Amino acid sequence: MLLAELARVSREVAQTSARSRKTALLAELFTGTPPEEAALVISYLSGRLPQGRPGIGWRALGQESPPAGAPTLTVRAVDAAVTELAAVAGTGAGARRLHIVAALLGAATEAEQAFLRSLLSGEVRQGALDAVALDGVAAAAGVPAADLRRAVMLDGSLPRVGAAVLAGGAAALGGFTLRVGQPVQPMLAHTAKSVGEALAVLGPCAVEEKLDGIRVQVHREGDEVRVYTRSLDEITDRLPEVAELARSLPGERFILDGEVIGQGPDGRPVPFQEIASRVGSRIDVAAARRTLPVRPYFFDVLAAGDEVLLDRPVADRYAALAALVPEDARVRRLLVEDPAAQAAEAEEFWSDTLRRGHEGIVAKGLGSAYAAGRRGKHWLKVKPVHTLDLVVLAAEWGHGRRTGLLSNLHLGARTGDGAHAMLGKTFKGLTDELLRWQTARLRELATSDDGFTVRVRPELVVEIAYDGLQRSSRYPAGVALRFARVLRYRPDKSADEADTVETVLDRRTDG
Repeated sequence: MLLAELARVSREVAQTSARSRKTALLAELFTGTPPEEAALVISYLSGRLPQGRPGIGWRALGQESPPAGAPTLTVRAVDAAVTELAAVAGTGAGARRLHIVAALLGAATEAEQAFLRSLLSGEVRQGALDAVALDGVAAAAGVPAADLRRAVMLDGSLPRVGAAVLAGGAAALGGFTLRVGQPVQPMLAHTAKSVGEALAVLGPCAVEEKLDGIRVQVHREGDEVRVYTRSLDEITDRLPEVAELARSLPGERFILDGEVIGQGPDGRPVPFQEIASRVGSRIDVAAARRTLPVRPYFFDVLAAGDEVLLDRPVADRYAALAALVPEDARVRRLLVEDPAAQAAEAEEFWSDTLRRGHEGIVAKGLGSAYAAGRRGKHWLKVKPVHTLDLVVLAAEWGHGRRTGLLSNLHLGARTGDGAHAMLGKTFKGLTDELLRWQTARLRELATSDDGFTVRVRPELVVEIAYDGLQRSSRYPAGVALRFARVLRYRPDKSADEADTVETVLDRRTDG
């Protein structure tokens, strides 16, 4: 298939605001896609590259290249070029990347060049991100979107599942089931303003400590154990303590969901930033075990033995968890069967959790299933301060003692069409060490630099604390953050998991 077809559809999708029209345009394209190219086309129209980020910046993408007079560039040729880009390393890598990008742009028409630049920079903004692309695949394949969504949640890849159903129809969905060794997207929690609100919404529930660590999914099949992050990356070799504990459990086959934290001599949890270093790709694991030992605490089980537990209620899953995992390796919880009678007890549990150094609680409806990959309203988290996970859109060069460092961050929330709406700026809460790291990382993500502001690909998620929201005509969402400050970066979260404008507006109060 010619890249020109994707560029055309991307442009047309960007020009319509109707979700139904976006879906129809994508469905038409997917219907006419050769089966062997379906996964690649779905990936590109979802704004992703199968190889991941190719490690090129605005200097390479911004180079002038006369466009081709007629479309001849195929998606397979683009894929081959990106594969070559991803493999470039060593001396002269920068020059080699420039050469590959120049050749690719030179083979593209003007419209294709625009699409390529957005695709390679991670800036595809036609609104055809996963949710809309999934609807387009479902329409093209003639399968219910809900069934396709579940298959994608279990498999973790829309392009892979989409290609299968485009070729095999609804029957192909049966091949995507929960399997030990194949990580699934984790269930996430919505936010409640208070413990009382969470109890009122959920009714009978379990209130669990919310630990501030690394979310892990642990798979065991016999003696083989694999540990995955919330982004489905395997980190088994970096957390041997977790694998050792999993092998010590009585079950031979299971999938557990939990959190890994470090604890000081007093038993209190250490800061997240310290724990995050344990999953770095270049760590000395033996040294890290000595200096920062970690331990997992589990709160859910997705499968045990031959039984898949995803659709079983929380109460049943916890019983299965308790039979498998000893109490000292389970997240502390309070069973609230009568919210009215136990409200004070739940509030005390919340207060005690904070005294123990944890970040809050998660309340879970006792009858709720495990909605893999969804931010289900049957799980509600409560934290003691207003926080948002926002995306860094740009940063300004500092002055004075911050000269030469990128300091003032431009912060955005996700919008419904896959773009970001700016909510404000902040330079508060940044330590000298964090400023240095931030500067280096943002320069890697830079798309432009006018000498004052460096604009970046929207990939870094940062957790922001703020005192409230106020009306603002300056920003597109109509609100701005009051007294925003950086708490930490969230390398465990992708930009697609940042908070939305809708979430922000739900919390709106006049300042």
